[in-house]
Amino acid sequence: MDNGSKTEKATPKKRRDERKKGNIFSSKDIGTVLSLAMVFFTIKAMFPIIYKKVAGCIYHYINGVYEIQTLSLTISREILIDAMMNIAVIMVPIFSVSILAAVIGVGAQTRFLFSKDSLKPKFNRLNPLEGIKKIVSLKSFIEVLKGLIKITIIGYILYMFFRDRAGDLIKTLFLGIEASVSYVLNSVMSMVYMVCIVFVFIAGFDFLYQRWDYERQIRMTKQEVKEEYKQMEGDPKVKGKIKELQRKMAMSRMMQSVPDADVIIRNPTHYAVALKYDIKKDAAPYVVAKGQDELALRIVYVAEQNGVYVIENRELTRAIYAASSLDQEIPLEYYGAVAEILALVYRIREKNLQK
Repeated sequence: MDNGSKTEKATPKKRRDERKKGNIFSSKDIGTVLSLAMVFFTIKAMFPIIYKKVAGCIYHYINGVYEIQTLSLTISREILIDAMMNIAVIMVPIFSVSILAAVIGVGAQTRFLFSKDSLKPKFNRLNPLEGIKKIVSLKSFIEVLKGLIKITIIGYILYMFFRDRAGDLIKTLFLGIEASVSYVLNSVMSMVYMVCIVFVFIAGFDFLYQRWDYERQIRMTKQEVKEEYKQMEGDPKVKGKIKELQRKMAMSRMMQSVPDADVIIRNPTHYAVALKYDIKKDAAPYVVAKGQDELALRIVYVAEQNGVYVIENRELTRAIYAASSLDQEIPLEYYGAVAEILALVYRIREKNLQK
């Protein structure tokens, strides 16, 4: 029995509804790793420009000190604005690359989904009980564990970096500025390579975990699956009643056509077929009603009550019943046999009219 446990995988409709709400899974670590890597690669690529810009600014400000007679508020403001503009020239491309990488990292996972529902205020988040549940949940434990692993890895890499390069870093004090900065940058980039490689594995694990956790959250109970099926396909009981009503209406229309038939052929109680043929309009005789067992008897009864001729022909009746549908012309191979029956019916009618 269904005890309300969510044991069923989410249906496609459930997934579409959750996506419309903005409830999708994504790994923040993928965006973080991509952003971190792109920032450092951008710094390395822009290093010659950054070096020239910083050196030029330092030279400009040091020389400008000798030209300032009195440091007024206006001059201080001009120096600050100029310094901020120079910093912006360096930092804006780096920040832009970082933001773009983060957007691509998340967008590639979510297919750049934007949902208005996720922007709506949700007051249930203010519930302290829900907050406590989130704190002590498995997801929170995993996040804390990931944080500890990241801190441990970064700490270990920093320790190895300074341990192996402490002597070389001290020697940079005796080198030129450009050579010193270049050596430090290359050393930092080698450390970033190591961090990125490790973080790629962490991001891969996080992606798999987030997908597993998302699938677990959107699971459905058996009752929910049934209710969704009813909403999409209709209640089976209602559909059954509709089909039964349609069948009764079709039967009623069929029985109403029996009095207009030219002849009923039967076998003798199991099958009955009502045929009609108008030589001016119809290319061939066609079936206006047919039935088996009880329905066949009802067709015969209605025909007799309305003066329609009933003729017994076992083989022909079963053959036409099996090969023809309602309002469909009989097959070509039965034209001859049916023509003989209709000719007999027409002769009987003429004799009755002459009396």
